Amino acid sequence: MELQQLVSSIAADVTPDGAVADYIPALARIDPHAFGLAVATLDGEVFGAGDFETPFSIQSISKAFMLALALSQGDDVWSRVGREPSGSPFNSLVQLETEQGIPRNPFINAGALVVTDHLGYGAADKLLKFLRRESGNPDVDVDPEVAKSELDHSDRNRALAHFMASYGNMRNNVDVVLHEYVRQCSIEMSCADLARATLFLARHGVRNDGTRLLAVSGAKRVNAVMLTCGTYDAAGQFAYRVGLPGKSGVGGGIIAVVPGKCAIAVWSPGLDARGNSVAGLDALDRFTTLTGWSVF
Repeated sequence: MELQQLVSSIAADVTPDGAVADYIPALARIDPHAFGLAVATLDGEVFGAGDFETPFSIQSISKAFMLALALSQGDDVWSRVGREPSGSPFNSLVQLETEQGIPRNPFINAGALVVTDHLGYGAADKLLKFLRRESGNPDVDVDPEVAKSELDHSDRNRALAHFMASYGNMRNNVDVVLHEYVRQCSIEMSCADLARATLFLARHGVRNDGTRLLAVSGAKRVNAVMLTCGTYDAAGQFAYRVGLPGKSGVGGGIIAVVPGKCAIAVWSPGLDARGNSVAGLDALDRFTTLTGWSVF
């Protein structure tokens, strides 16, 4: 089956379900029935269906790109954050006390705050520059309404940051880090944009212009952490059903990587109890089942 026929067939078969992320007021108004799917091949060609060109809030998907940017500067970020699944909600404070302020992985909120702190002031702008170039879309930007909404409801993230600061695991002012963090999570992109931007992980670290962001080993490590930690505390279920490195966000988006073949982005705002897109997971399950493409 050709890729365009395949993505169109999947889009026709999946049924959006679940509840939108209403704890962020700006996201609570999104149509829960929206659905988009895009597959970008190694040469940058995109095959899409449904609302694949509609921008949406990428939320925690940004964490995968931020980790890649941090690793492009060296491996010392791993002295501040772990690489193991947490088994706890993404905004939990429980493990931080028993583990002396070191977050379990870079994709839970505490870990992402450390990565943002590691990149320092202007981290969100660094990410924007990267995403604009990799997606080929200079209009990729932060949604100021979502950013304000998240900042106004950031008590838990502020508590996480201050708790880590008490253990000496924050280098910058907490308010500065939170500002950068909510901006990166509030970036809007379409499935087509995201699929193109994720291709460097399918190309083993090589960017769209042919330059290298990460060594082959670095890209492997980002993909590995995505596989084991990328879908909150449902990574085992995602690996079981999809079998690819992936990163989800409560905006309803999921990116997935088929190393050496393609990058995939799917969006449907209805979430399950773990915060992952119901229809997005279903679509990726169908994609890997029909193509036979997985890392297993």
